[in-house]
Amino acid sequence: MQVPVYNRSGEVVRHIELSNVVFAVPFNQAVVHQAMVRQRANARQGTASTKTRSEVAGKSGKLFRQKGTGLARAGSRKSPLRRGGGVTFGPKPRDYRQQVPKKMRRLAIRCLLSAKASSGELKVLDELTLGEAKTKEMVKILQTLGMESSALIATSQPDENLVKSARNIQRVKTTPANLLSVLDLLSYKKLVMTEAAIHQVEGLWGPQGEGHASL
Repeated sequence: MQVPVYNRSGEVVRHIELSNVVFAVPFNQAVVHQAMVRQRANARQGTASTKTRSEVAGKSGKLFRQKGTGLARAGSRKSPLRRGGGVTFGPKPRDYRQQVPKKMRRLAIRCLLSAKASSGELKVLDELTLGEAKTKEMVKILQTLGMESSALIATSQPDENLVKSARNIQRVKTTPANLLSVLDLLSYKKLVMTEAAIHQVEGLWGPQGEGHASL
């Protein structure tokens, strides 16, 4: 698959060939969904905790005698039916982590990259560097490329000026190409990648990258 390479002015400077192994994979909805659920589950802390009636501080004796008061029968103040009592079936600390085979995680990434490329939501830049952190300059570049609404910017190496220039723009995120995730690719409509990032991705998730990339 051939795609145009743009400069920062939005002009096509050349065309490059994308690897079909990474950018022309049929979309597998089940695999993508499973990888997304796994990533969201692994991000959960699982620290929510409530006290049962056996853990709540207080006396466990009966509040008043069984008969003769005209009131409903009552147990201790620690009953879940009373204010300040224990919680019935409340959350306890737990591990939400899920395991998905590495090959499935890699396939999910390739499916999403292929979907971006085939739908025209992928734009390749020859290079993307800024001499200083300037949000206006970043906005101008994205507007020129038609990517200002919701965009994920992937570069081959972290760039501090680029990160600072984009972090105050709504619905725009920057990331190193080797840290692309299923959730990021699903959360942002457009994908902007430098030519160096394209080669890095093909090296990581192509056939030659088997056994070296981790997600």
